[in-house]
Amino acid sequence: MFGKWRLVALMLPLALASCFVAPGRFTSTLDIRADRSFTFTYVGEVIAPDEKGLGESLSADDDGEGPGWEEDGEENNPEPTMLKIAAKATDPKERKADEGLADSSDDAARLEALARILSQEYGFRSARYIGDHKLAVDYAVSGRLDRTFIFPFNVDGEIIVPFLAIELRGKDRLRVKAPAFANARASAGGMTSLPGADKAPGDALDGIFTLTTSAEIVSQNQEDGATLLADGRRQIVWRATPALRDAPMAVLKVAPLP
Repeated sequence: MFGKWRLVALMLPLALASCFVAPGRFTSTLDIRADRSFTFTYVGEVIAPDEKGLGESLSADDDGEGPGWEEDGEENNPEPTMLKIAAKATDPKERKADEGLADSSDDAARLEALARILSQEYGFRSARYIGDHKLAVDYAVSGRLDRTFIFPFNVDGEIIVPFLAIELRGKDRLRVKAPAFANARASAGGMTSLPGADKAPGDALDGIFTLTTSAEIVSQNQEDGATLLADGRRQIVWRATPALRDAPMAVLKVAPLP
Protein backbone atom coordinates (compact mmCIF):
# COMPACT_ATOMS: atom_id res chain seq x y z
CA MET A 1 0.00 0.00 0.00
CA PHE A 2 1.30 3.45 -0.92
CA GLY A 3 1.03 6.45 1.37
CA LYS A 4 0.28 9.73 -0.34
CA TRP A 5 3.86 10.98 -0.05
CA ARG A 6 5.28 7.80 -1.58
CA LEU A 7 2.79 8.10 -4.45
CA VAL A 8 3.84 11.71 -5.08
CA ALA A 9 7.48 10.65 -5.11
CA LEU A 10 6.67 8.18 -7.87
CA MET A 11 4.34 10.38 -9.89
CA LEU A 12 6.08 13.76 -9.86
CA PRO A 13 9.13 12.78 -11.97
CA LEU A 14 6.84 11.22 -14.57
CA ALA A 15 4.59 14.25 -14.72
CA LEU A 16 7.44 16.71 -15.09
CA ALA A 17 9.06 14.73 -17.89
CA SER A 18 5.97 13.60 -19.76
CA CYS A 19 2.81 14.71 -21.49
CA PHE A 20 -0.54 14.08 -19.83
CA VAL A 21 -3.33 13.66 -22.37
CA ALA A 22 -6.98 12.66 -22.02
CA PRO A 23 -9.87 11.93 -24.36
CA GLY A 24 -12.64 14.48 -24.95
CA ARG A 25 -15.35 13.88 -27.53
CA PHE A 26 -14.62 10.69 -29.43
CA THR A 27 -15.81 7.53 -31.12
CA SER A 28 -13.63 4.45 -30.69
CA THR A 29 -14.04 0.89 -31.94
CA LEU A 30 -12.16 -2.34 -31.28
CA ASP A 31 -12.80 -5.51 -33.26
CA ILE A 32 -11.04 -8.68 -32.07
CA ARG A 33 -11.43 -11.97 -33.87
CA ALA A 34 -10.97 -15.41 -32.34
CA ASP A 35 -7.84 -15.86 -34.47
CA ARG A 36 -6.23 -12.80 -32.74
CA SER A 37 -6.64 -10.42 -35.67
CA PHE A 38 -7.86 -6.99 -34.63
CA THR A 39 -8.71 -3.48 -35.80
CA PHE A 40 -8.75 -0.45 -33.50
CA THR A 41 -9.94 3.07 -34.30
CA TYR A 42 -10.07 6.34 -32.38
CA VAL A 43 -11.59 9.43 -33.97
CA GLY A 44 -12.01 12.54 -31.86
CA GLU A 45 -10.33 14.85 -29.38
CA VAL A 46 -7.14 14.42 -27.39
CA ILE A 47 -6.85 17.01 -24.63
CA ALA A 48 -3.53 18.19 -23.20
CA PRO A 49 -3.31 20.52 -20.18
CA ASP A 50 -1.55 23.84 -19.87
CA GLU A 51 2.03 23.13 -18.76
CA LYS A 52 1.97 26.21 -16.51
CA GLY A 53 1.77 25.16 -12.90
CA LEU A 54 2.55 21.52 -13.67
CA GLY A 55 4.76 21.01 -10.64
CA GLU A 56 2.49 22.94 -8.29
CA SER A 57 -0.64 21.01 -9.22
CA LEU A 58 1.05 17.69 -8.42
CA SER A 59 2.92 18.80 -5.31
CA ALA A 60 0.26 20.77 -3.42
CA ASP A 61 -3.41 20.37 -2.62
CA ASP A 62 -5.97 23.15 -2.37
CA ASP A 63 -4.67 24.20 1.05
CA GLY A 64 -1.06 24.33 -0.13
CA GLU A 65 -0.08 21.84 2.57
CA GLY A 66 0.93 18.90 0.44
CA PRO A 67 -0.13 16.48 -2.23
CA GLY A 68 -3.77 15.90 -3.02
CA TRP A 69 -3.63 12.09 -2.70
CA GLU A 70 -5.24 10.36 0.25
CA GLU A 71 -4.19 7.22 2.09
CA ASP A 72 -6.24 4.30 0.81
CA GLY A 73 -6.97 0.86 2.12
CA GLU A 74 -5.77 -2.18 0.22
CA GLU A 75 -9.28 -3.25 -0.67
CA ASN A 76 -10.00 0.12 -2.32
CA ASN A 77 -6.55 0.80 -3.74
CA PRO A 78 -7.03 1.10 -7.53
CA GLU A 79 -4.47 -0.31 -9.90
CA PRO A 80 -2.17 2.36 -11.32
CA THR A 81 -3.14 3.73 -14.71
CA MET A 82 -0.78 6.71 -14.95
CA LEU A 83 2.43 5.04 -16.01
CA LYS A 84 5.14 6.16 -18.37
CA ILE A 85 5.20 3.75 -21.29
CA ALA A 86 8.40 4.86 -22.96
CA ALA A 87 11.68 6.57 -22.03
CA LYS A 88 12.97 9.59 -23.95
CA ALA A 89 15.39 8.57 -26.68
CA THR A 90 18.99 9.29 -25.72
CA ASP A 91 20.48 9.26 -29.22
CA PRO A 92 20.70 12.89 -30.47
CA LYS A 93 19.40 11.80 -33.87
CA GLU A 94 16.36 10.21 -32.25
CA ARG A 95 15.68 13.34 -30.18
CA LYS A 96 15.40 15.69 -33.17
CA ALA A 97 11.73 14.91 -33.68
CA ASP A 98 10.70 16.34 -30.31
CA GLU A 99 12.91 19.42 -30.20
CA GLY A 100 9.87 21.46 -31.10
CA LEU A 101 8.23 20.40 -27.85
CA ALA A 102 11.21 21.39 -25.75
CA ASP A 103 11.75 24.73 -27.50
CA SER A 104 8.13 25.88 -27.67
CA SER A 105 7.47 29.04 -25.69
CA ASP A 106 3.70 28.69 -25.62
CA ASP A 107 1.15 25.93 -25.45
CA ALA A 108 -0.13 26.39 -29.00
CA ALA A 109 3.34 25.86 -30.44
CA ARG A 110 3.93 22.90 -28.12
CA LEU A 111 0.70 21.20 -29.14
CA GLU A 112 1.18 21.95 -32.82
CA ALA A 113 4.56 20.23 -32.49
CA LEU A 114 2.92 17.27 -30.76
CA ALA A 115 0.39 17.03 -33.60
CA ARG A 116 3.23 16.93 -36.12
CA ILE A 117 4.96 14.18 -34.15
CA LEU A 118 1.81 12.08 -34.01
CA SER A 119 1.14 12.61 -37.72
CA GLN A 120 4.42 10.83 -38.46
CA GLU A 121 3.41 7.75 -36.48
CA TYR A 122 1.91 4.72 -38.21
CA GLY A 123 -1.85 4.55 -37.72
CA PHE A 124 -2.46 8.29 -37.42
CA ARG A 125 -4.38 9.21 -40.55
CA SER A 126 -4.44 12.79 -39.27
CA ALA A 127 -3.56 14.82 -36.17
CA ARG A 128 -3.95 18.58 -35.86
CA TYR A 129 -4.17 21.19 -33.14
CA ILE A 130 -7.62 22.82 -33.06
CA GLY A 131 -7.15 25.22 -30.15
CA ASP A 132 -8.26 25.16 -26.50
CA HIS A 133 -5.58 22.55 -25.66
CA LYS A 134 -7.21 20.02 -28.02
CA LEU A 135 -5.93 17.89 -30.85
CA ALA A 136 -8.25 16.34 -33.42
CA VAL A 137 -6.99 12.89 -34.32
CA ASP A 138 -8.04 10.13 -36.68
CA TYR A 139 -6.32 6.84 -35.86
CA ALA A 140 -6.82 3.34 -37.23
CA VAL A 141 -4.63 0.25 -37.07
CA SER A 142 -5.00 -3.45 -37.80
CA GLY A 143 -2.80 -6.37 -36.89
CA ARG A 144 -2.47 -9.56 -34.87
CA LEU A 145 -2.45 -9.66 -31.09
CA ASP A 146 0.66 -11.72 -30.41
CA ARG A 147 2.05 -8.97 -28.16
CA THR A 148 0.78 -6.15 -25.97
CA PHE A 149 -0.92 -3.25 -27.74
CA ILE A 150 -1.10 0.24 -26.23
CA PHE A 151 -2.72 3.41 -27.56
CA PRO A 152 -1.49 6.10 -27.61
CA PHE A 153 2.22 5.24 -27.66
CA ASN A 154 4.79 7.84 -28.67
CA VAL A 155 8.36 8.11 -27.41
CA ASP A 156 9.06 11.58 -28.81
CA GLY A 157 5.86 13.06 -27.41
CA GLU A 158 6.30 11.16 -24.10
CA ILE A 159 2.60 10.34 -23.82
CA ILE A 160 1.99 8.45 -20.59
CA VAL A 161 -1.71 7.77 -20.06
CA PRO A 162 -2.86 4.78 -22.12
CA PHE A 163 -6.35 5.23 -23.52
CA LEU A 164 -6.42 1.52 -24.38
CA ALA A 165 -4.24 -1.43 -23.40
CA ILE A 166 -4.59 -5.01 -24.67
CA GLU A 167 -2.50 -7.43 -22.63
CA LEU A 168 -1.68 -11.08 -23.26
CA ARG A 169 -2.78 -13.27 -20.35
CA GLY A 170 -1.33 -16.73 -20.77
CA LYS A 171 -1.40 -18.48 -24.15
CA ASP A 172 -5.06 -18.05 -25.01
CA ARG A 173 -6.46 -15.00 -23.22
CA LEU A 174 -6.43 -11.26 -23.76
CA ARG A 175 -7.39 -8.53 -21.34
CA VAL A 176 -8.79 -5.37 -22.88
CA LYS A 177 -8.85 -2.29 -20.66
CA ALA A 178 -9.43 1.39 -21.46
CA PRO A 179 -8.18 3.36 -18.41
CA ALA A 180 -8.74 6.83 -19.90
CA PHE A 181 -12.35 6.09 -20.89
CA ALA A 182 -13.49 6.39 -17.26
CA ASN A 183 -13.61 9.17 -14.68
CA ALA A 184 -10.03 9.90 -13.61
CA ARG A 185 -11.07 10.72 -10.02
CA ALA A 186 -11.80 7.04 -9.54
CA SER A 187 -9.36 5.40 -11.93
CA ALA A 188 -6.24 7.53 -11.33
CA GLY A 189 -5.88 6.85 -7.63
CA GLY A 190 -7.45 10.05 -6.32
CA MET A 191 -5.80 12.66 -8.57
CA THR A 192 -8.45 15.35 -8.90
CA SER A 193 -7.22 17.28 -11.93
CA LEU A 194 -4.95 17.26 -14.91
CA PRO A 195 -1.63 18.97 -14.17
CA GLY A 196 -2.04 22.67 -14.82
CA ALA A 197 -5.81 22.38 -15.24
CA ASP A 198 -8.81 23.00 -13.00
CA LYS A 199 -10.75 19.93 -14.13
CA ALA A 200 -10.20 16.20 -13.91
CA PRO A 201 -9.57 14.28 -17.14
CA GLY A 202 -12.92 12.54 -16.79
CA ASP A 203 -14.82 15.84 -16.73
CA ALA A 204 -14.41 16.21 -20.50
CA LEU A 205 -15.38 12.64 -21.40
CA ASP A 206 -18.01 12.36 -24.09
CA GLY A 207 -17.59 9.27 -26.20
CA ILE A 208 -18.58 5.80 -27.28
CA PHE A 209 -16.26 2.79 -27.06
CA THR A 210 -17.48 -0.33 -28.88
CA LEU A 211 -15.89 -3.77 -28.60
CA THR A 212 -16.97 -6.35 -31.18
CA THR A 213 -15.59 -9.88 -31.06
CA SER A 214 -15.97 -13.40 -32.38
CA ALA A 215 -13.88 -14.69 -29.47
CA GLU A 216 -15.34 -16.14 -26.28
CA ILE A 217 -16.05 -13.43 -23.70
CA VAL A 218 -14.71 -14.71 -20.38
CA SER A 219 -15.66 -11.61 -18.42
CA GLN A 220 -16.59 -7.96 -18.94
CA ASN A 221 -17.82 -5.06 -16.80
CA GLN A 222 -20.63 -3.52 -18.84
CA GLU A 223 -23.75 -4.20 -16.79
CA ASP A 224 -25.99 -4.47 -19.87
CA GLY A 225 -23.79 -7.26 -21.19
CA ALA A 226 -23.04 -8.19 -24.78
CA THR A 227 -25.41 -8.04 -27.75
CA LEU A 228 -25.48 -10.91 -30.26
CA LEU A 229 -25.06 -9.65 -33.83
CA ALA A 230 -26.50 -11.24 -36.98
CA ASP A 231 -23.09 -12.61 -38.02
CA GLY A 232 -22.61 -14.38 -34.69
CA ARG A 233 -20.19 -11.88 -33.19
CA ARG A 234 -20.91 -10.20 -29.87
CA GLN A 235 -20.77 -6.49 -29.19
CA ILE A 236 -20.29 -4.52 -25.98
CA VAL A 237 -20.82 -0.74 -25.91
CA TRP A 238 -19.56 1.58 -23.17
CA ARG A 239 -20.67 5.20 -22.96
CA ALA A 240 -17.73 7.26 -21.67
CA THR A 241 -19.00 10.14 -19.54
CA PRO A 242 -17.95 11.80 -16.26
CA ALA A 243 -20.35 9.38 -14.53
CA LEU A 244 -18.42 6.28 -15.69
CA ARG A 245 -16.23 5.25 -12.78
CA ASP A 246 -14.99 1.82 -13.88
CA ALA A 247 -12.71 1.66 -16.90
CA PRO A 248 -14.11 -0.51 -19.72
CA MET A 249 -12.68 -4.00 -19.35
CA ALA A 250 -13.10 -7.42 -20.94
CA VAL A 251 -11.23 -10.71 -20.95
CA LEU A 252 -11.41 -12.77 -24.15
CA LYS A 253 -10.42 -16.34 -24.98
CA VAL A 254 -8.70 -16.51 -28.36
CA ALA A 255 -6.63 -18.91 -30.43
CA PRO A 256 -3.66 -20.10 -28.33
CA LEU A 257 -0.12 -19.04 -29.07
CA PRO A 258 2.43 -21.80 -29.81
